[in-house]
Amino acid sequence: MDAQLELEVTLANGVADVAAAEWDACANPGGGVPLDPFTSHRFLVALEASGSVGQRSGWLPRPLVVRAKGRVVAVAPMYVKSHSQGEYIFDHSWADAWERAGGRYYPKLQVAVPFTPATGRRFLCRPEWEVAGRAALLGGIEQIAAQNGLSSAHVTFCTETEATAAPGWLHRVTQQYHWQNQGYESYDAFLGVLSSRKRKALRKERAAARAFGGSIETLTGDALRPEHWDAFWQFYQDTGNRKWGRPYLTRAFFDEVQANLRDDVLLVLAKRDGHPIAGALNFIGRETLFGRYWGCIEDHPFLHFELCYHQAIDWAIGRGMARVEAGAQGEHKLARGYLPCPVHSLHWIADPGFRGAVGRYLDAERAAVDEEIEVATALGPFRRSQGDDHD
Repeated sequence: MDAQLELEVTLANGVADVAAAEWDACANPGGGVPLDPFTSHRFLVALEASGSVGQRSGWLPRPLVVRAKGRVVAVAPMYVKSHSQGEYIFDHSWADAWERAGGRYYPKLQVAVPFTPATGRRFLCRPEWEVAGRAALLGGIEQIAAQNGLSSAHVTFCTETEATAAPGWLHRVTQQYHWQNQGYESYDAFLGVLSSRKRKALRKERAAARAFGGSIETLTGDALRPEHWDAFWQFYQDTGNRKWGRPYLTRAFFDEVQANLRDDVLLVLAKRDGHPIAGALNFIGRETLFGRYWGCIEDHPFLHFELCYHQAIDWAIGRGMARVEAGAQGEHKLARGYLPCPVHSLHWIADPGFRGAVGRYLDAERAAVDEEIEVATALGPFRRSQGDDHD
């Protein structure tokens, strides 16, 4: 890389406007299974092509592109947001405070993967362009926000490295529950490191879940058929209508998954009398299985935990994956071996006084999150002594 090379930063009208090879050279250098399947060109374009993002959704794609001598060296999935829905690291209270003070919080800039609470790189750079590319992207975001009189810009679910390398931005720490593979040979080997009481509880829970009167199957790649997405759409609508008022993803998104993303997903289906009654959709990274969506048309005890958490652990162990990230929320995950982990985000606030107030809030929040992680980890299901190993 030539340190004196002039970099050009531009806005695209969508990820689809950037050639897939150029985008993925930044998002997934070296090729193969991506570390983060959600920043791939095919995933982000599927959101655009299906109408899941766009003007009507309040997520208007405006990705940033950095070029050196016409060659794309860095990109960032950026959106103009007219609300704070679908972000999972929420700033509703900031928006309320700013608008009560007479300010206009929206629109704002959001560097993120829509509707996806999964940590990954947000400043996507070709190898050897990490420092210069990230600086160009950060500078571009700040300039666009300032020139357009925007209140703020936010980079959510970024890596810790990114979060600590952005001068002038506020660093926020929240938490999620992740399962870590300690080299287990089987699910039973994982159970073996839990306290006897928790081990018995999970065995009983799995037995109860499997007594729903049907079968469970895991599907990926060419094993997935269009009819599977017809069934999963029903499940997704049910959950979406109950949780968010309306589902974020369109039906067409799942057609895009079938056409272009089926090697990137693992669908866990529960069937009774030959018909799907519940399902959990996961995305497959190089080292991590990402749990994303769940739904059902029949309620059965513990089936949600079986499909979303236990089956994910089973699958990850069988393929030597390092971890399972099961999405946002969920203290109930703790009893199932998912421990709290810090999650990072970055925030640029235009007004100095408001920036100071938000910064003080984040300092207090960070201390509370650190304490919560420490306490929750201590309360986890793992053995605390070698003596606690009997059934």
